[in-house]
Amino acid sequence: MTDPDILVIGGGNAALCAAMTAAEAGARVLILEAAPKPYRGGNSRHTRNFRCMHHGPLGPLVDSYTEDEYLADLMKVTDGKTDEALARLAIRTSEECLPWMQERGVRFQPSLSGTLSLARTNAFFLGGGKGLVNAYYRTAEKLGVAVEYDAAVTHLEREDDRIVRVDYTKDGTTRSLTPRAVVVASGGFQADTDWLARAWGPAAKNFLIRGTPYNRGVVLADLLDQGVEQVGDPTQCHAVAIDGRAPKFDGGIVTRLDCVPFSIVVNKDAQRFYDEGEDVWPKRYAIWGRLVAAQPDQVGYVIIDAKSLDLFMPSVFPPIKAETLPELADKMGLPAEALVQTVERFNAACGDTSGFHPTELDGVATTGLTPPKTNWARPITEPPFYGYSLRTGVTFTYLGLKVDARAQCSIGNRPVANLWAAGETMAGSILGQGYLAGFGMTIGTVFGRIAGQEAAAYAN
Repeated sequence: MTDPDILVIGGGNAALCAAMTAAEAGARVLILEAAPKPYRGGNSRHTRNFRCMHHGPLGPLVDSYTEDEYLADLMKVTDGKTDEALARLAIRTSEECLPWMQERGVRFQPSLSGTLSLARTNAFFLGGGKGLVNAYYRTAEKLGVAVEYDAAVTHLEREDDRIVRVDYTKDGTTRSLTPRAVVVASGGFQADTDWLARAWGPAAKNFLIRGTPYNRGVVLADLLDQGVEQVGDPTQCHAVAIDGRAPKFDGGIVTRLDCVPFSIVVNKDAQRFYDEGEDVWPKRYAIWGRLVAAQPDQVGYVIIDAKSLDLFMPSVFPPIKAETLPELADKMGLPAEALVQTVERFNAACGDTSGFHPTELDGVATTGLTPPKTNWARPITEPPFYGYSLRTGVTFTYLGLKVDARAQCSIGNRPVANLWAAGETMAGSILGQGYLAGFGMTIGTVFGRIAGQEAAAYAN
């Protein structure tokens, strides 16, 4: 095609929100998506929900979820490491995003039960992230947005405070475009395991990548090398503990394990190393990737019994099952005597379990045990016994492009006149560490729309 008004780099939620918004403002928009068409959508393909502020019931959401409560939840998981102004912008704008999403084809469903009971805070997509991505591509096509797949951007040529040319490869040839404005929405660098290893050390070679293999940080590195302002720590990321049998890349949401609150988690020496009952799972699940990464061989093991089996969303892989703990240890490659001792110590520290409540903090805790288990502490006594292996699954990295409230990138104290960023590639502007379920989609939707609006205003 001829040079577009707006070039959007990336093909996931943030990119699509930017592209649709710019097209609705009258701009000619081209999306360059590095993945082939069946794998379009980046990590958005694997999402399930969107965390949304609301005053009173909204769509599938019940009750209300205020700005201050939402911010408090974010502050807790990030330990205050966030840009509060940008965080409040994302939170406040999320309320208007839900009807906006519905108008562009996204359908919602009631929240899932079990450890994902988020009916008040998170709106679940009908058909998951794939349903959302497909709806947005249909809407974008109707708006005249052009899309090229298998189109990997390799370089953005900067002259002073402007991007003057974008190079990309397709069908084995290098091509160039000179758009008026550029929106970068091409994610983090997590699929480049060499880069992960430079940040984390050799342990990162044992990490699994939950998301798309196409987010290799090529555009991010290119812009950072040219002095575009960066934000975030390369070792900070959205990392969760996933089923150790997951594939190296693209295992997605179905390999996540939600059973930790109802389990004990041990390392390869069959020793516990953290409080499994610290908080409700959607607020704490994202710390477990880092916890497992710190264990020998970057692996952990979940142990539960029969009474806990139906309390959580299962992995796509069935659990390892045994009638006795020694047999389970043998099947999982754990030292049997040590596992039996760990379970016996845990069981002896459990007290009255009559207040057990699987979906809220119940205070059913251990006494005299280090580390403690502060909620949902029930003895592991009822055969058959079940186990899962855990590995660190990286979703996306937080080192990214620093943006302002207009989603604009900068060099020094000067804005880059025609460069905006949205989604995971700038999420480190808000997420200094930790993660809150559904918040990545909030960031991508809010800043995708802002970037599309600002880029179209500039181009027009």
